[in-house]
Amino acid sequence: MNRLLEEYNNRIKKEMMDEMGYKNPMEIPTLKKIVINVGAGEAVANGSAIEEIVQMLTLISGQKPVVNRARKAISSFKIRKDLEIGVSVTLRGERMWHFFDKLVNVVLPRTKDFRGVSPKSFDGAGNYSLGIDDHTVFVEIDSTNVTKIRGLEITIVTSAKNDKEGKLLLDKFGFPFKKDVNKS
Repeated sequence: MNRLLEEYNNRIKKEMMDEMGYKNPMEIPTLKKIVINVGAGEAVANGSAIEEIVQMLTLISGQKPVVNRARKAISSFKIRKDLEIGVSVTLRGERMWHFFDKLVNVVLPRTKDFRGVSPKSFDGAGNYSLGIDDHTVFVEIDSTNVTKIRGLEITIVTSAKNDKEGKLLLDKFGFPFKKDVNKS
């Protein structure tokens, strides 16, 4: 069993039950899935870009990703219907917990000039999204073999009912939110 999953079952559930006043243990929010997405707009000109991104996401996630295709043609972007334009992978279960542990404790602290992630990136339903500009911060990527630095988007889907519950859940796991957010 993953270290963070054990911590969730042994400590975090009890703390959240006390703090939020839940009456039923099934009300306690948990992680449902993590979705990793990479857009590949350059695939219009470079056909090998999709294969590179698939290999990169396979290394990062430990699971084979899905290639996303355009639903309709957009002439101003030179996109035809059914053109491969992105790659995504959805992690659940043990792989999700392993990736979340790696993200919080290894990847984010390795990010250049890292001062924490914004606590404002919740979607209103307790789910959190963040973008990573440089995929080489993942330990599985050998930076000597990289042809292009790529960005990726990570969405952490929780069973929380609102942003307050979602933030509390991620805080309990030690998610590195910025402490001094300017109210503007």
